[in-house]
This record gives sequence, structure tokens and C-alpha cells, in this order.
Amino acid sequence: MDDRHMQIGEVATRTELSLRTIRHYEETGLVTPSARSQGGFRLYTESDVARLMVIRRMKPLGFTLDQMRDLLEATDRLDSGAEPADAELTDAELTDAERRELLDRVRAYERSATEQVDRLRTQLSRAEEFAAALAHRLDQAAVRSS
Repeated sequence: MDDRHMQIGEVATRTELSLRTIRHYEETGLVTPSARSQGGFRLYTESDVARLMVIRRMKPLGFTLDQMRDLLEATDRLDSGAEPADAELTDAELTDAERRELLDRVRAYERSATEQVDRLRTQLSRAEEFAAALAHRLDQAAVRSS
């Protein structure tokens, strides 16, 4: 990953999230700036941007902050292969059972996301049908008044 640090404004532009939203996610513990400048400005890395993008993609699908936190914890643990930070043996490798449990958690979120996408597709289709019906009605009214 790129070790270059970005200030919050660049991160906001890249993620299409507002400064306020990024700060909110920081306050709720979903993302933590990787560093701070000497002046106290938040500094983020590509990993932080990737984490914010996961959050940004989950939000419109109706996932809660707790669900976002849970998924991020599971993927962080899978990526690191280690126990959570508050475990006694922080350097311990994941057991097969722990890895399976984490993968099951991620799979459950994938299933939930897929189900929500299907619901949204149905809603979009109905909305498009409605808009088309209104356009057709307006076209008919315009022909009648000609």
C-alpha cells in the first residue's frame, strides 16, 4: 500500500464523503487517521481511504454503524491473521475455526448486501415504470391538446 499521507480534504474528494461525515466516522471508531501532522491535522493513507470506501458502499444498503464496525473488524482480522487488539495473545495466528467464523460473518454480509441490491433493483424498476407511465400520459395529453 501507498504510505503517502493525505489531509482530510483530499480524502473527502476521493471518497465523495463530506468532512463532517469522515469526522463522524472517526468519532464512532469506524476509521482512525493513520497520523497527525505537526499542526494537528488528520492524515490518512490509502488503507484509510479503502476503509472509508467500504463504509460508503455499506451506507446506502442500510447497514448500521455497528454492522459496519463488525464487518471491518472481521476483514481486518482476516487480513492480519491475528486476534483482535484486546485479546491476550495479540500476535497469535487465527485458528482454522476462527478463520471459518470470520469468513462466515463476511459471507453473511455479502448475502445481505446482495439481497438489498435485489430489493433496490426492484424499486428502481418500479420507479422507472412509473416515470415512463407519467411521460406517456403527458405525451397523450399533449397530442389531445394539439
